[in-house]
Amino acid sequence: MRMNILENFKPDKSWTLFLDRDGVINVNRDNDYVKSWEEFEFIGGSLEAIKYFSEVFGRIVVVTNQQGIGKGLMTDEDLSVIHTNMLESISNAGGRIDKIYYCPELAETKPKCRKPETGMGLQAKKDFPEIEFNTSIMVGDSEKDMNFAERLGMKKFFVNGSVDKFDDKLTRVEITNLSRLASFLQELVG
Repeated sequence: MRMNILENFKPDKSWTLFLDRDGVINVNRDNDYVKSWEEFEFIGGSLEAIKYFSEVFGRIVVVTNQQGIGKGLMTDEDLSVIHTNMLESISNAGGRIDKIYYCPELAETKPKCRKPETGMGLQAKKDFPEIEFNTSIMVGDSEKDMNFAERLGMKKFFVNGSVDKFDDKLTRVEITNLSRLASFLQELVG
């Protein structure tokens, strides 16, 4: 990972961390959705990383597209059970998530809440007026996540479970997982 792109990059309690869910916090199910808590599996090290992020960032929010609801594969109540259990597990590990935003609509309807559209980010700023996008980081595993961050002026970290490299074309930093990001930030801010 090239460090010069992140010169003067020192997150603190005035910063906000935006996290995608599937593929970042939990294992992404290939060609499927996490439809129940029994199908939810934390990515190794993500709980410990979120605990560390809770010490560094003033706000931590999750922004997640969940069109499995729009497809009728799960309900809002199913998602609520998943998120309640996820938040409890994170809290039990010493971490926190301040709020979860999700978009249940189908992609083809082009809703304003669905990433890469900025609706969830704008709602987070409405709920937490102290959020400044220029001192926010988005961590995601898709181009939609990176475009969401770009549109709002955030720093971008792309999770790619296999390599750490900088991609000049997309002006993003690529990391293998949240543990790697936590290690990187510990080098910067302690």
